[in-house]
Amino acid sequence: MKNIIVLGGGYGGLTAVQELLSNIPADVRVTLVDRMPFGSLKTEFYSLAAGTASEKDIRVSFPSHPQLQIVYGEVLGVSFEDKCVHLLNSDPLFYDSLIVALGCTDNYHGIEGAAEFTVSVQSLSATRKTYQMLNDVRPYGQVSIIGGGLSGVEVASELRESRPDLNIRILDRSSLMSAFPTKLQKFVASWFMEHDVELRSGIHTTRIEQGIIHNGNEEIHTDVAVWTAGIQPVKLVQDLILPKDNQGRLIVNEFHELPDAPDVYVIGDCSSQPFSPSGQLAQAQAHQVVQVLQARWNNKTIKLPRIQLKGTVGSLGKKSGFAVMGKTSLMGRIPRMLKSGVLWKSRRHFG
Repeated sequence: MKNIIVLGGGYGGLTAVQELLSNIPADVRVTLVDRMPFGSLKTEFYSLAAGTASEKDIRVSFPSHPQLQIVYGEVLGVSFEDKCVHLLNSDPLFYDSLIVALGCTDNYHGIEGAAEFTVSVQSLSATRKTYQMLNDVRPYGQVSIIGGGLSGVEVASELRESRPDLNIRILDRSSLMSAFPTKLQKFVASWFMEHDVELRSGIHTTRIEQGIIHNGNEEIHTDVAVWTAGIQPVKLVQDLILPKDNQGRLIVNEFHELPDAPDVYVIGDCSSQPFSPSGQLAQAQAHQVVQVLQARWNNKTIKLPRIQLKGTVGSLGKKSGFAVMGKTSLMGRIPRMLKSGVLWKSRRHFG
């Protein structure tokens, strides 16, 4: 039997598992390793945090198949020499091929107190706590969202719709949505001004303590601080002594394979790519890795095309949104409808 282990049941890992099972040879067995007994749509965590969606809305079931084994556990490390995965309180799992799709965690950039005194939307467990904290804020309390990128914008706008009583601000080091076209930045800023969300740029967070964000000598008081100011690969990847890019992501070859560890494929937020991390990218990589595995099983050579992403879609509450498709920017109801369509498709595909 050929043993394929997939670490992580997110967008990339679950896509790899489903595509492997759709046309799997009789002598192949797939093992999916995840901490949770179900997957989740991470791109919708902002709505769970804001209380506009229940956890049931963003859960997805893992597939069932006679050649699929699901193992629930915490991955401690990988031995490339022995070709095995070490799990907490469990026997090692041995592989012939390994797909690493473990996603990311918050990057606090060494800021004192950031990990202890902010809440997160980077994992389902963390988002549950964020929901509790945000919805326990007293009326007219203050919520500060640190980071004005896509995640910060979606959390802030969704929270504004679910809690119109709150004071909400976005604090950003540069400017709101700085990675997006200027026209789109202005549209999003205008939406926030119309909905009484305070925008502050040029904020250099130096330290965070309970209820206080330090911007140099300025003290910014808040009831809850939500961290959306950066991500990095998970600790397992951080600890690997292998070539990485300047964001700590593992450098892979044209087959998404580690050059120093044959038969180990890295996809999603842990993989160095010429794109920003996204669920769409993780799924595209997973699709190509499955193509590589199938070609190798049949002793065929394969040349993978360059990944082409469809664009980025974001929401501003339930009625407005924005999108970038190539060089085209979309704003208003249409991109919000596109976002709803993407969510429906993801639920249908994974469910």
